[in-house]
Amino acid sequence: MTLVLFLLLLLLAAVVAGFVGSLAGMGGGVVVMPVLIIFFHVPFLEAIGASAVSVLATSAASGSTAVRNNLTDVRIALFLEIATVPGAFLGVAVAVVLANTNLTPVLLVLLGVVLLMTLPSTLHKWGEEIPEGVVADATSRRLHLGGTYHDRHLEKDVTYQAGNTKGALATMFGAGVVSGMFGIGSGVLKVVALERYLRLPMKVATATSNLMIGVTVAAGVSVLLAGGYINPALAAPVALGTTVGSLAGSQILPRLSNRVVRIFFIPVLAILAIEVILRGLGIA
Repeated sequence: MTLVLFLLLLLLAAVVAGFVGSLAGMGGGVVVMPVLIIFFHVPFLEAIGASAVSVLATSAASGSTAVRNNLTDVRIALFLEIATVPGAFLGVAVAVVLANTNLTPVLLVLLGVVLLMTLPSTLHKWGEEIPEGVVADATSRRLHLGGTYHDRHLEKDVTYQAGNTKGALATMFGAGVVSGMFGIGSGVLKVVALERYLRLPMKVATATSNLMIGVTVAAGVSVLLAGGYINPALAAPVALGTTVGSLAGSQILPRLSNRVVRIFFIPVLAILAIEVILRGLGIA
């Protein structure tokens, strides 16, 4: 494969990853990371570095659009970042140690298992459009964690409030660890925390996740950059492609139903999780 063809394929894959990631709140990194390892045979730590840079680009691009559309809940995002950032520092330190001790296959299997574990709760709410019967806990009421957005699909204003903040904070710390370990922004876990525990509408959850992933992964990027694990020649086309894809996705997201957003979220997540596990086990 020539260098030009390699870069073009890499750019195309990044565009698709950014588009899907923007719609599902995953940030594109969850698609880029396994694609770099499985199809482009990039070393694990370099894949983490390139994926992390792409997540920063995706978050900046799609996050700003979602804020203008009033889908992103900035107050909730800032509240939950107190758990994700410390987790990210811990995760990247663990990843560097394990990768340098030839335990990369273990990390790949763990990544796949983490992705699969997020599916059941999402499948359970497959047909749900707007969460009902949400009871805000004391922290949510004290901090006024909730809001209103105009749903273009339903053609009405939707009011929501956050539910279980303790469960969300615990999940967000785990999301930070996963983000640092795999450079994926851990948007899948963030969406689970925002939708399952806080019981936010799916579009609000994905938009808020897109804003949060940039802050979370920035913590890990600083460590990876200092360790020399970010390859500019690899990270640049990946970041460019995911930015283009995420901008396209963020323009479409407000017009979709929450059910359609899940259709993007679930199949891509399941396929990539299985492929990563097979690669870790030496089968693929």
